Amino acid sequence: MGRMTQRLRVQRMGDRSVSRIESLAVEEPLEIRVASLPAAGLAAGGAPSELRPPSTTVTTTMRLPGDDFDLALGHLVAEGLIGDAEDVAAMMHCTDTGPDGSPTFNVVEVTLAAGVSLRRPVTARTEVATSACGVCGSTSVDDLLAALPHQPSDDPASHSLEHIHAGMSAMRDRQKVFEATGGVHAAALLDPDGRLLAVREDIGRHNAVDKIIGWAAREGGLPLRGHVLLVSSRAGFEIAQKAAVAGAPVLACVSAATTLAVEVAERSGLTLLGFVREPRATAYAHPERVDA
Repeated sequence: MGRMTQRLRVQRMGDRSVSRIESLAVEEPLEIRVASLPAAGLAAGGAPSELRPPSTTVTTTMRLPGDDFDLALGHLVAEGLIGDAEDVAAMMHCTDTGPDGSPTFNVVEVTLAAGVSLRRPVTARTEVATSACGVCGSTSVDDLLAALPHQPSDDPASHSLEHIHAGMSAMRDRQKVFEATGGVHAAALLDPDGRLLAVREDIGRHNAVDKIIGWAAREGGLPLRGHVLLVSSRAGFEIAQKAAVAGAPVLACVSAATTLAVEVAERSGLTLLGFVREPRATAYAHPERVDA
């Protein structure tokens, strides 16, 4: 699994002490930088000019290496900083190096399309994040709802609980890093017919969701009308926010929901399911989309 896992010697303790080798999930920082091109800033053939514009750091997050471009693009979309993949001209890993002089691939620079700029200023909310912090409570539900580019309430999607449970099982089967380490979250998408489209893993649950949204953006799949966003964690505010911004009508999580996530779901029209564990689920908001 490349840089996603690392094998280390550990001491198993209990009835008897055993020294053994185990796989751990790799945790490394990813800095996401954004540069804007002027309207006439493309070279011949549509490639970004060699005279690269200055970039701004949007966030630094601790993540599981891999699918970094999906993470960067998904974060920008989910935070309302850009609309979709068409707002981006190019993405590249910067040639940063570690103490040993080898490349780390821990910086992604996103160059926006000519004439495109970030839809809002970079604030303290987006400058620094951790694998668990998300929005850090600095944005109100009112602000979120006022800025939603898509309204889940307008989506007439309908899904069976059986399909959602099957999707959760299929997502679990494809969690290769979790299988090796037990230390990562996952997010996945079910299409309107209940088919699993993609799975992404990360040490941070909101990073996993950003990776899935980024994948969908690259595939031209936004907004996520008719789809179910599956997440192997609790449903907190930041997860509900990202689902609503991406236009998903249904969010299904393995664990419980928080009060603020329920408020987001109720007011945006998002169907919110928690404790999705066969044969049951708990509907916190808008259960009418799910046929039990």
